[in-house]
Amino acid sequence: MLPGLLYYIIFKYIPMYGILIGFQDYSVARGVFGSEWVGLKHFISFFYETPDAWKLVRNTLLLNVYDLLFHFPAPILLAILLHELRNALFRRIVQTISYMPHFLSTVVIVGMVVTFLSPQTGIVNHLLEWLGFERIMFLGLPEWFRTVYVGSAVWQHLGWGTILYLAAISGIDPTLYEAAKMDGANRFQQIKHVTFVGMVPVIVILFVLNLGNMLEIGYQKIILLYNPMVYETADVINTFVYRRGVLGADFSFATAVGLFQSAVGFVLVIVANRLARKYSETSLW
Repeated sequence: MLPGLLYYIIFKYIPMYGILIGFQDYSVARGVFGSEWVGLKHFISFFYETPDAWKLVRNTLLLNVYDLLFHFPAPILLAILLHELRNALFRRIVQTISYMPHFLSTVVIVGMVVTFLSPQTGIVNHLLEWLGFERIMFLGLPEWFRTVYVGSAVWQHLGWGTILYLAAISGIDPTLYEAAKMDGANRFQQIKHVTFVGMVPVIVILFVLNLGNMLEIGYQKIILLYNPMVYETADVINTFVYRRGVLGADFSFATAVGLFQSAVGFVLVIVANRLARKYSETSLW
């Protein structure tokens, strides 16, 4: 326990003093304790002096909402389908194939997505043309960016996300299935009243944790996927902060925006956990 405790103290809690520069005009030469204090200047600057602030917030929220709607339930469905497979060899093959994309780096995944969706040589456009549709420039049209981003995330993490749900299913008492059969329940009713109910505590906890990241998103993949033609729907808070805070060396501004995102995520987790505790028997604390 001590090594784990030291890890969190040294690498997670001590560096938190760095959030102070979000309230300063930070100067590398003067350091954290020598830079000028400016209060909430950078927080106000983001919302009232950044022309696209609300577009960035909207894009970030929409990508996370779509992620919750499509990415979050996909592993639940796959875990239930895998549990229902009676052929153990086929189940292991499906699990292995679905896990594989998770172990590929984001750069490789994006490279594969770009290749598959290429307007000239991509397999997806070849398939569309064969079916009689026109070719689509997926990565050059703003209306397609969210579909590409969420779809690739589902493909990459679908198999890995089933692990916790399969563990939850394995913990269900087999006598519950026998009792359901004796009561005349068919396969669908067993899934609904036994399997799904056994997964609910894990689903609630993971959902609450996901809500904490509603204003954050994996910007590495967005940076690799987007281009100025799709900024309208692809540019999010983190990519804007990367351009201004890291590339533009405006560290105070980047820290202020990051702190705002963390504060919103913290509030969402508190609220979601309270609602989960009120309406179910499961919560984080």
